[in-house]
Formats: sequence, C-alpha cells, structure tokens
Amino acid sequence: MQRIKIIAFTHKTTDLDNIGKLHIQEDELKSRLEYLKSTAGLEELFYLSTCNRVEFMIVTSNAIDKEFLMNFFMTFNKNWNAEEITWAMENARVSEDDEALRHLFNVASSLDSLVVGEREIITQVRNAYEKCSELGLTGDVVRLAVKKTIEVAKDVYTHTNIAKNPVSVVSLAYRKLRALNVKQDARFIIIGSGVTNTTMAKYLKKHQFRSFTVFNRTLANAEKLANELNGTAYLLSELKDFKKGFDIIVTCTGASESIITPEIYKSLVGDDKSKKVVIDLAIPNDLDAEILNNYDVNLIAINNLQEVAKENLQAREEELEACNIIIEKNIEEFKQLLKTRKVELAMKEVPKKVKEIRETANEVFAKELSMMNEESKEVLDKILLYMEKKYISMPMKMAKEIIQENM
Repeated sequence: MQRIKIIAFTHKTTDLDNIGKLHIQEDELKSRLEYLKSTAGLEELFYLSTCNRVEFMIVTSNAIDKEFLMNFFMTFNKNWNAEEITWAMENARVSEDDEALRHLFNVASSLDSLVVGEREIITQVRNAYEKCSELGLTGDVVRLAVKKTIEVAKDVYTHTNIAKNPVSVVSLAYRKLRALNVKQDARFIIIGSGVTNTTMAKYLKKHQFRSFTVFNRTLANAEKLANELNGTAYLLSELKDFKKGFDIIVTCTGASESIITPEIYKSLVGDDKSKKVVIDLAIPNDLDAEILNNYDVNLIAINNLQEVAKENLQAREEELEACNIIIEKNIEEFKQLLKTRKVELAMKEVPKKVKEIRETANEVFAKELSMMNEESKEVLDKILLYMEKKYISMPMKMAKEIIQENM
C-alpha cells in the first residue's frame, strides 16, 4: 500500500472555477499524461476529471513532498508560471496508503461529491480508468484498486440509503430553471452533447419543452442528441453565425477556455434586450464572465449550486456511518488482495522454472529413459506432471496461508 498516492483537487479544497485549470482536453490527454508519467517517474497514473474535481492516483515509491509536488505540477503544465504552481501545491489534497484508498472509495461512492448520493460519479470513475488503461498509463495496482472501488460503490448504493431519492447537479440546475417559470415554447441552445447535457435534455424533453438547437464539435454527436429532442444540429464552429435567437442556453463542454465569448454572445442576442438564462455546468465555465457585466443574464452554474448541495449532505448525514462501515471493511479486504497479488507476481516464474527442471531431468536421464518401454514412460510422465502441478500450487497455497495468519 505504501506506493498508492492520490493528489486531489475538489470543491472542498478550492473554488470550482480554479479546478478548470487542471482539466486536459481530450486531444491532449495522451501526450500530456504520458509525459507526466515518464518525467515524474511514476509506475502508474490514473487521471479523473469531472465538473467538481480533478484527481491523480499515482503509484510511486517516491515521497510526496514539496519538491515532488513542484516538479509534478511543472511537468503537468509546462506553461504554468510560479504563481500557478504555488497555487496547485497549496490547494492539492495529498493522501497515501489507507487514506488514499479511503478517499477513492468515498469518491466513487459519492460521499465526497458536490451532491452526495448521485450515481454519475461511478460511471465517470470507470470511464476515466478505461481511458487511462487504453493509453497504457495504468498497471496491476490501479487495475485492482479501481475494480475494488467500483465494487465498494455498488455495495454502498445497494445496502445503504445514501442514494435514495437521488439528486444530481443536473437535477439541481433543472429545479432552478423550473423556479423561473420558463414557458414551454422557450428556445433552447444546447452546447455540447456529452453525458451532462444529454441528462439535462432528458429533463427538458420529459417536461414538454420543444424548441432545441444543438451545437457540438462533432456533428454526428450533435445530430444524435438533436434527433432525440426533435431539434436541429450544427457544428460548434457555426455558433458565431447563429441568428435565430434563443431564450436559454445550456452548455457543458470540456473546453479549457470560454466557448461563449462576448463577441459570440453579442451575435447570438442581436437586438434582443430580454433577460436570458444560461445554465453553465462546465468547469471551467463556458460563459465568459465579462458577459455578465454587459447583459441581463440569469446564470445557473456549478458554483451557485453548492448551497443546495450542502442541504443535500445534511439530509443524508445519518447514512454516512453505514457507508463508512462498508468502506473500512473493504480497505482491509483490498490490503489482503494486494498482498496476495504481490505473492502471485513474485511466484509467476515458478511454473517456468519447474518446466525447465523437468526438461533438464529428461536430458540428464536420457539414457535411462531410452531403456524404458512406452507404458513405463507414460506412467513416469503422469507422475512428473502430477508433481509439477503440486510444485506450482503448493508454494502459492502456503504463501497465502502465511499472509492470512499475519493479518
């Protein structure tokens, strides 16, 4: 366990706006994370980025001290200046060993989420792992840890009421929208067609809203969402030329800079002076903050949903003890699993060595074997095969028993 460490930035440790500094765009993931892994000397790297957190799970024997963190963040973003690196070092929550595993279990079980009890995080953890695995960033330790993490989260959701009457960031945003008494014929511009916007679209469709225009970098994805809404699809690059007007913008992209610039917003509103609604669930925000100074906008964003999220946590407080019992039990189980796996890896050469010994014996006793008839050879082969299997299985069994006795 000494090598498992987590460097985390969450809504509990820093402003949500700042978390966007740590987001990596999809087309840069491979190059940046591979460079970070190799330069920082990491054995394994797992990167998780959501609307309210960025987590680095790393496997390394290096101590996570100030020098390590400075080099880590200098490598993570080569364009950061000294002030930005200092910010990252001061706002990072570092955990190791049992604490790191406990944190990971809490994250996937939604106990550390902005909205406690929402299940979306378990899918985000799984998808992030699959991406990092595809990129060759992870290995045996992260694989086992994430597998156990998913099991723990499912256990928590199944055997506690933490997710009863689930509330999500999207549902909170939608409640705020409904409180504005928006008319059914309101014109929606939806920017981005990922999981968050697709979920929001389902709420809107369910409640009979009917005018939708979808923009996305990939037209096929925009068309898929637009078809579900009986709306129209465009490439994101065409947003600046859209002149059909709108009442509400719903936006959530993975962009590292504002998608809706003052120039684009001015073009979208034209001569329309009415108050608009913008639901911005992106981190960093897709809406340029300057727009709020010049236009009448009712902004619903991640950071102004935090107060509602606190109420959600208080309502679920009594379930936390039951969740913690499950988590602590699984921490011990994982430590046992990791020890057993270490033995398996250490002894993976045993079968190969046993076969080499058998082949050598055949050479040493070649003369004696040549004097045996086929029936005797067959019996000898059966005896040797039996012994070979036992030589492979017995040391493993004995090692596992020793581990269990020392727990």
